[in-house]
Amino acid sequence: LTIRTSIMFSRRLCTRSVITQAQRQLSGAKAQVVPAFASVNPWKLSKAEPHHVLNLVDGEWKRTANEIPMPDPWNGEEFMRVQDTKVSEIDPFVKSLASCPKSGLHNVYKNPERYRLYGAVSAKAAAMMKQPEVLEFFIKLVQRAAPKSYVQAKAEVEVTQQFLENFGGDQVRFLARSFGVAGDRTGQISTGHRWPFGPVVVIAPFNFPLEIPLLQLMGALYMGNKVCLKSDSKVAVVMEQTLRMLHHCGMPLTDVDFINSDGPTMHALLMKAEPRMTLFTGSSKVAELLARDLHGKIKLEDAGWDWKVLGPDVSEMDFVAYTCDQDAYAYSGQKCSAQSALFAHGNWMRAGLLDKLKALVGRRQLADSTIVPILTVTNDRFLQHVAALKKIPGAKVLFGGEVLDPATHSIPACYGSFQPTAIQIPIEQFSKPEYYGLCTTEIFGPFQVVVQYETEQLDMVLDCLERTTAHLTAAIVSKDTQFQNKILGSTVNGTTYTGICARTTGAPQNHWFGPAGDPRGAGIGTPEAIKLVWSCHREIVHDHGPIAADWTVPPPS
Repeated sequence: LTIRTSIMFSRRLCTRSVITQAQRQLSGAKAQVVPAFASVNPWKLSKAEPHHVLNLVDGEWKRTANEIPMPDPWNGEEFMRVQDTKVSEIDPFVKSLASCPKSGLHNVYKNPERYRLYGAVSAKAAAMMKQPEVLEFFIKLVQRAAPKSYVQAKAEVEVTQQFLENFGGDQVRFLARSFGVAGDRTGQISTGHRWPFGPVVVIAPFNFPLEIPLLQLMGALYMGNKVCLKSDSKVAVVMEQTLRMLHHCGMPLTDVDFINSDGPTMHALLMKAEPRMTLFTGSSKVAELLARDLHGKIKLEDAGWDWKVLGPDVSEMDFVAYTCDQDAYAYSGQKCSAQSALFAHGNWMRAGLLDKLKALVGRRQLADSTIVPILTVTNDRFLQHVAALKKIPGAKVLFGGEVLDPATHSIPACYGSFQPTAIQIPIEQFSKPEYYGLCTTEIFGPFQVVVQYETEQLDMVLDCLERTTAHLTAAIVSKDTQFQNKILGSTVNGTTYTGICARTTGAPQNHWFGPAGDPRGAGIGTPEAIKLVWSCHREIVHDHGPIAADWTVPPPS
């Protein structure tokens, strides 16, 4: 499709529903509908009806010689097969990325109509995702790939839809807004522009299989880049279907390649293709490896050992306890913003916070997916960590600390299935060098460390926070602005919530989300984040004269 045809096609699609009456299958109050763009039925996804997740390269959906079987997180049965790209099969992806010049697919001087194209694509996709049937399709698809409660899955889809809505129309070209500064003489003016990198890569994690990859993908495309996208294979089906929706909305087929592979193959692709920029969201260990091998041409949103401090002023106990439960245990703690440590002033502990929290945690169950399989932490790893923490003098398990009763579920052994857990560690022990590393080790599941402190120990808390290496989210829960300011002025977390309603999770599309304190830190969701991650500054100085009629060649200088 030409750019003009794509825009017109996208506008026409806005007036038509993607759902046809023949596709409607009702079950109770919610529609079970497979949209026209989709190639999978998430309600029937099972061993009996498995789905094959394909690669996309140069505008064509393709298979590889081998596939990776994916176990259903709930019962271990094979319910998907994902393409298993080998190193010998990466050349088409390398060639496709190489087809994009450093100046990108568009910029303010080249193909500027593509800004309008992506404004139209975003508007159409947002309208489509707002249709109840399409909303339910993506909610179910997310739940099948990365099990989470209906409320959690719905929030992810709605945030994604609202992001697309935010960047409809002219908002894409506004991202590339330039500025000018007067020169030294007539005919001279300097102009600053946001410039694409050209060929780029997005590597996205499993835990938000729609929101994280789509928001970063669209940001890259808005700024004029060509993208090779790699999602975690366990959840790749979500972005496979999302790309099909974007194509349906008028996105050019060749703007995005989609690869499924293991880590070594993806590393080989990065080394051979040498993308101009790579966005990585995932573990700190892999992040540091890539930063080294890519010579710094990378932005990171890596591990989040995220903390919450409860100040000395106790109020709104029920609300604060509920928020602590949600931050630590919603989606079984599988959020990069999940509460990993709770530093609670003794006033909260004496007022009964832990009893409230334990009661709230006790409501969680497998039946409503408020407890779900843990996709990256096994039971053995969890139990080893609990055992190590229990050896610290004064440590005690507040609740949890065990695996779920195997008789109550069929979660396969390759995934974790353990209870929401909290372990209390005395602050005097937490702060010791011999225990600090263990206490601040992130367990990507329903797990947190609780630390009680008193007013005279606040500096010990601040010292503990100063020594952390992950600076993603944080929360300061207090109505005392002086207390808040002391903590805020002494910490660096990129997304910090403060006030009595403060939380560590629930990042929407309307504010920056990302780490701070690291020049490689990536943001997501906002115009500032998109411009920082997916473009660079280019200064163009126009100098057109006139040259004075009596000008002569001056002496050398």
